[in-house]
Amino acid sequence: MSISIGITEHNDLRTAVAALGARYGRDYFLTSTREGGHTDELWAEAGKLGFIGVNLPEAYGGGGAGIAELAIVLEELGTAGCPLLLMVVSPAICGTVIARYGTEEQRRRWLPGIADGRIRMAFGITEPDAGSNAHRITTTARRAPDGGWLLSGRKVFVSGVDAADATMIVGRTADARTGTLKPCLFIVPRQTPGFSHHRIPMELTAPEKQFELVMDEVRLPADALVGDEDAGLDQLFAGLNPERVMTAAFAIGLGRYALGRAVEYARTRQVWKQPIGAHQAIAHPLAQAHIDLELARLMTEKAARLFDAGDDAGAGEAANMAKYAAAEAAVKAVDQAVHTLGGNGLTTEFGLASLVTAARVTRIAPVSREMILNYVSHQTLGLPKSY
Repeated sequence: MSISIGITEHNDLRTAVAALGARYGRDYFLTSTREGGHTDELWAEAGKLGFIGVNLPEAYGGGGAGIAELAIVLEELGTAGCPLLLMVVSPAICGTVIARYGTEEQRRRWLPGIADGRIRMAFGITEPDAGSNAHRITTTARRAPDGGWLLSGRKVFVSGVDAADATMIVGRTADARTGTLKPCLFIVPRQTPGFSHHRIPMELTAPEKQFELVMDEVRLPADALVGDEDAGLDQLFAGLNPERVMTAAFAIGLGRYALGRAVEYARTRQVWKQPIGAHQAIAHPLAQAHIDLELARLMTEKAARLFDAGDDAGAGEAANMAKYAAAEAAVKAVDQAVHTLGGNGLTTEFGLASLVTAARVTRIAPVSREMILNYVSHQTLGLPKSY
């Protein structure tokens, strides 16, 4: 359970992160991306200022706060035009899982570096034939004669592997009593023999590239296993609920950035001797986009509070709803922003067109809106499953 932080502190955090984002901005983000690089300078400064690890325990170099505060950091950076996608993964998923379930040695080895930005960690769960069905994961680990592990399998759409020092892999091990396969988490350093990554070409403007991972009898030490071999899904969802909260924050930040550009344009673009924002056909859709983003933010804050309070069941429901609402709001906000600018909305100068794909991704990843609707219909409404 994290330390409770009040509204004033949250506002101060937003102000500080917004100032950092403004010093870099969209031009820095796009230049870094188009040149094939990473936003290393922004990541390093955010880590030095304590923003990257704000959710991690103070005993290991973090800020001692929670996912609520980390979501604020990502949202405000996104609003400044430079969202850091690996924040969804490194401190939120991997950092949370290690802090909650890792051994003392694992916490001391990984958390201080994750907290201050010196270490970045990727997360691999999706497989070519598994998709959203975690029960079909085929990446498996078996005990090696020396007591370590041998890990084999494939993962796809893993973000930022080339910039990450290690990847947390979701695999499966066989229960010694029943033979049933159960999910387990392993930390695999990037240079481990047998661990290879191949870039997946994407029509997506982002510094974090997507990769396919191939693990061919990757030999790992015994302490590569995170937590208890028998803990199963509990450990996995300790990371997946924060992932959904952070994806919502990512989407809200994109939407707020796009909306801000559209509002600025609508205030200054003169047609028939008055700004186009004076026309309700322009103003009302932008107002609706703002309302939708604010509503999504409220659900995101609720989900983060529930998770930070230790209510995993409540957080699961709210995090899925937050991710759904934020993705829908972001897609609509970006689309309306482009429409407001007309032809200018598709120019490189205004930089909105690149957000169309980015916003659309939030509807798909890390879980599709249809799977979220399945979750709500089954878990919340008690309706029968169709599968």
